[in-house]
Amino acid sequence: MINKGRGPGKYKSTERKDRNERFSDKKNPRSNEKRSSFDRPEKGESPERRDTSESSERRDRRESPGKRDRHESPERKDKRELANKKTEKIRLNKYISNSGVCSRREADTLIEKGEIKVNGVVVKEMGVGVSPKDKVEYKGKVLSTEKKVYILMNKPKDTVTTASDPQGRRTVMDIIQNACPERVYPVGRLDRNTTGLLILTNDGELSKQLTHPSFETKKIYHVFLDRPFLPEHFQTIQKGIELEDGFIKPDSVNYVEQKDPSQLGIEIHSGKNRIVRRLFEHLGYEVEKLDRVLFAGLTKKNLPRGKWRFMDEKEVRFLKAEMNK
Repeated sequence: MINKGRGPGKYKSTERKDRNERFSDKKNPRSNEKRSSFDRPEKGESPERRDTSESSERRDRRESPGKRDRHESPERKDKRELANKKTEKIRLNKYISNSGVCSRREADTLIEKGEIKVNGVVVKEMGVGVSPKDKVEYKGKVLSTEKKVYILMNKPKDTVTTASDPQGRRTVMDIIQNACPERVYPVGRLDRNTTGLLILTNDGELSKQLTHPSFETKKIYHVFLDRPFLPEHFQTIQKGIELEDGFIKPDSVNYVEQKDPSQLGIEIHSGKNRIVRRLFEHLGYEVEKLDRVLFAGLTKKNLPRGKWRFMDEKEVRFLKAEMNK
């Protein structure tokens, strides 16, 4: 009987069993697949020559931020980005500019003069980086880069222009309650029964400019008198009137409508308390209604009485340009 040889089979001998497994590997196409880096090397194989493709891929996933972000939860990503913002540094002059004190160029001058402190230490170097955690001071005041908010309101009657009222009366802050997380304040004041345009903001520098006499902020009021305004009084009021707190001269005064001489338009830049009412009271008139229709070039067009809205970027730029003329 011809011995054709034995194919791979099960042998009792350990040596033959090993030879059988090696023989099966040659026949098995799957044996040519790359082994994992975790496979033990065969006898005589150098550990350095093992395929490390799998471990490389895992390392790439670990080191690649793009791949990491795809598997990162939104909550965890938000926390990481917030932590980065808290430690992110910006140039000192930009920090000062963002706080609303002045422009970057002017901030460089303040730094050179030694008027800026960072964490209690005077800084005169240009290009110093600061983060939101740092304490930046100018003239003894701590600067903040809080987001600037600008609100335009058509103030209604019977509302006081204060943050709070000890008598419990309605305030302008009650009208914009929960409008924004930032703490805003009214720019200047309107009497309780005076209606019209009012700006509220947390931009202290702009607020200071709008209310300071040296900037001569333009204001126009619609005045309703208890009786017709006599023509001879135009000359008196246009020349200026000496009041108990000083001399005051309006920029212009005129009738709103010729058919109703009890309604006047008056342009004035003074910010003294109740100045419009006191002017007409000095001439023997009583102001029944007073409405501010223009303030620093802005109007209350399309803004109903008692309503408010956020100012857009164009209006904010215009307002700042008016103050820097």
